[in-house]
Formats: sequence, structure tokens, C-alpha cells
Amino acid sequence: MSEPQPLPFFYQFVAGAVAGISEILVMYPLDVVKTRMQLQVGGAATGAAAQEHYTGVVDCIRKIVAKEGASRLYKGISSPVLMEAPKRATKFACNDEFQKIYKREFGVAQLTQPLSVLSGASAGICEAFVVVPFELVKIRLQDSRSNYKGPVDVVKQIIAKEGVLAMYNGLESTMWRHAVWNSGYFGIIFQARGLLPKPENKMQKTRNDLIAGTIGGTVGSLLSTPFDVVKSRIQNTAVIAGVVRKYNWSWPSLFIVYREEGFKALYKGFVPKVLRLGPGGGILLVVFTEVTDFFRKMKNI
Repeated sequence: MSEPQPLPFFYQFVAGAVAGISEILVMYPLDVVKTRMQLQVGGAATGAAAQEHYTGVVDCIRKIVAKEGASRLYKGISSPVLMEAPKRATKFACNDEFQKIYKREFGVAQLTQPLSVLSGASAGICEAFVVVPFELVKIRLQDSRSNYKGPVDVVKQIIAKEGVLAMYNGLESTMWRHAVWNSGYFGIIFQARGLLPKPENKMQKTRNDLIAGTIGGTVGSLLSTPFDVVKSRIQNTAVIAGVVRKYNWSWPSLFIVYREEGFKALYKGFVPKVLRLGPGGGILLVVFTEVTDFFRKMKNI
């Protein structure tokens, strides 16, 4: 079976934007919970401090709603919504481009799983350059201690207090997170599609995409969560001239978290992350495929 021809960039952009925003609107509260849990340093708290400590997904949601209101579960959503179009367009368009490049360079006609993993990792590195400023704003707004009025206020304060380059605080850790997540996501999708029964109609194709995307999102989350934890902490640490930051680069930060809080701390926020990006990965793939199929029919590609 021949592989479909890649769509022009504009159609990849639109399909990625529609898929990404669809996923964000459904799954975003879990991203807020994930960030809160990742920024939480140390183990279980006692006494009054226990009121600020989250013991799990349900406990975190309950405390946020009770103390801050239900709308807080969507705090900072404007930043990822604005980010979704270029982010998802970069993810899928670059993944397709790298697949073509690597097939040509390695002299193969059909995509293989190693090339799928390599293409996903390469696309993830490109994607990181697009998302870092948006992720930085989102993390600062999601912090329970945040006093920012909104996304614009975050940008103004960061530039005024930390400098323009601080908007790319956490670029290296974001590159690691996206490279690892995308390689797992696209690699597993390639493998899962090959193992699932060949679809004979539209419903079965959608079913296969939902299953493959959910498994891919779950594996991607499993692989990338430690890098996501340190990314959240790096981006939530202000850049102050002359002050050495505790969390700065990914690998040293991984060892700091492991040494001070134990291995489990590297998977803080994993449950809400996988609850979001497992099914979210399925939603993303299904919507993206549906929109690209629509464009293929429209353009007769």
C-alpha cells in the first residue's frame, strides 16, 4: 500500500491547528493539574501546609475549585490556544518533511519504525523553538503562587525584570521533552498501525487512529515526563543577574530532583499528563487525519 503524498504546508498548518485546539479545549484542565503537581517540591505535608499540598489528580482539582474557583482550571489557556496552530503545524509538517529527507538519505522507499522515531525526534526539536515562549507564559500563570494579571502581564514583567532572552528560558529542556515525546508518539503510531487489523471502512480507520494515537501519547508521556518535570521547574525559576539558578539545564536538574526527592519525583504529574496526552494523542491523530483527508478530497491529492 503506497503512502499518501504530503499535503502543502498551508493545509498541514490548518489541520494541525484544528487538531491541536480541539485537544486543548477538551483536555486542558489536566495540564493545569500536571503543572501544579510538578511545581510541588518535597513530599507529603502536614498541618496547615497540607491544605496547599496535592496528593493526586482528584485532590488537586478539588482544592483548586474550592479555593480558587472552577475557572482556574482554564487559567493560562489563551497561551496554549495561541500556540497550538504553529505548534501542531510544526509537529506534523516537519515530521512529514523529515520522513521524506530520511527516506531519501537512507535510500528506502517506505518508512520504517527507526526512521519514524528519528523523524519524530527531529520534528520535536524544531517544535521546541516555536513553543518555548508560550510554555513559559503558561507555566508562570498556572503556578498557584502566581500574581500575574494575564499573559501580556507575564511577558511585560519577564522582559522588564529578566530580559528579552528570558522568554526562551527552558529551551534546552523543552527540546529534550519534545524530541523524546515525539519520537515515542510517532514511533508507536507507526508500529500500532501495522499491528492493528487493516481498516475496511471509515469507522474502522478512525478506530485505529484513536487506538494508535492513544497508545502513542501514553508511551510518549512515559518517556518524556522526567524532562517535563525539570522543564516546568526551570521555566518557573526567574533569571536574576549574578544568581546561580538551582534548576538550569535538564540533566543536572534531573539528578537534583532525584537526589533531593527520589525517583518518584521525576514522575510528578504523570497521571494527569498521561490522562491528558494518552486520550489527547488519540484525539489529535483522529482530528488531524480527518481534516487532512478532507483536504485531500478537496484538492484531489
